[in-house]
Amino acid sequence: MVIGSREATGDQPSDRTTDAIRDVLAGRRRGGLSFLLFAGPAVISSIAYMDPGNFATNIQAGAKYGYTLLWVVLLANLVAMVFQGLSAKLGIITNRNLAEISRDHFPKPVVWGMWVVGEIAAMATDLAEFLGGAIGLSLLFGMPLMAGMALTAVITYGILLFERVGFRAMEIIIGAMVAIIGLCYLAEVFIAPIAWGEALVGLVTPSIPSAEALTISVGIIGATVMPHAIYLHSGLTQARAPARDTRERRALLRWSNREVVIALGIAGLVNMAMVMMASAAFHLGHSDVGEIETAYKTLTPLLGAAAAAVFLISLITSGISSSVVGTMAGQLIMQGFVGFSIPLWLRRLVTMIPAFVVVALGANATDALVMSQVVLSLALPIPMVALVWFTGRHDIMGEHANGRVLQTAAIVGAVAVSLLNVVLLLQTFGALDGWLPG
Repeated sequence: MVIGSREATGDQPSDRTTDAIRDVLAGRRRGGLSFLLFAGPAVISSIAYMDPGNFATNIQAGAKYGYTLLWVVLLANLVAMVFQGLSAKLGIITNRNLAEISRDHFPKPVVWGMWVVGEIAAMATDLAEFLGGAIGLSLLFGMPLMAGMALTAVITYGILLFERVGFRAMEIIIGAMVAIIGLCYLAEVFIAPIAWGEALVGLVTPSIPSAEALTISVGIIGATVMPHAIYLHSGLTQARAPARDTRERRALLRWSNREVVIALGIAGLVNMAMVMMASAAFHLGHSDVGEIETAYKTLTPLLGAAAAAVFLISLITSGISSSVVGTMAGQLIMQGFVGFSIPLWLRRLVTMIPAFVVVALGANATDALVMSQVVLSLALPIPMVALVWFTGRHDIMGEHANGRVLQTAAIVGAVAVSLLNVVLLLQTFGALDGWLPG
């Protein structure tokens, strides 16, 4: 599987879509629906921002701290928009992805180090996705967690095979899953008795009430701004419809930026809805709800069977779709950094092994989900810094290099995430005992 390549032959959907995109760029095709031709890369990347890791961290945030940490979700989503936009721009302008450009410009030891960290991030991602989908299936069908994980593996592998018929098929499948997740949480917002005034205050008032809240906050950032999504987005745009001149590059960038804002805006609203639902349902009287299984079982008596069923449907859809996207990203990371790939079934097997190990050892599934997001957050500064470095260079990006305002915003975002990670490490090793509120 090669991201952005055309493995099928003949009059395939990806060819027809590329031709239609070129017609729009040339002015031969107009209309409001033209935007749909350009929708796809950000939609696929956005599923990484609605994966089961988000469910785990958002449930804990809402149950334990009510609406207090909503501002963290908003901040993380804004940072995500900036970096996904930069990743898309890198692919459009250079026709190369972030991993490939890193291999071309960094010393070999740095490249190998980035690859190892990227693979660890891919495994942490798969841990969250597999466990989330498996938990949902086991609760829905009453099957053992191991059986749920095996079923998740089979379904995701089947979906991945659709990429052979062209990139558009995968974009449509993932887009449909994003729509299902969004509709599920739209329903949850109407079912749960949300205190909208308190939610607005939490959205605009920065506050970290305790050391545990800090851990959850970093987990939210790790679950929202994802390393593999930053790598993947540049791969999805690099060969989708290569620009032939400066005018086409500018047009592709405009369409891409619009898609990033819309797709990640929807992902951000879904994450906020998760926190608000958990706050409304659990914060008063059930603040100890921190596990997905407990949340599902508690929702039925509190909000009714419909709310619990909608929750499960969204969780299963999230786990399966994000697992597909995680595998795509893993292939791209390996190809870009070390120049070769492995068979799809082997990639699927390698990245899901940690999830099976966690379950076999009897570890708490939701705690494993949250810790996987912390691992992702610790891996995040590497692709963020590399992306800022490359997109700010005129010798690589030409006239499309980041302007002063954008470059400053990107640097601030990367520094902020890095500092949060330092604080988390200090807290983990007890260096901040007595400095943070309990």
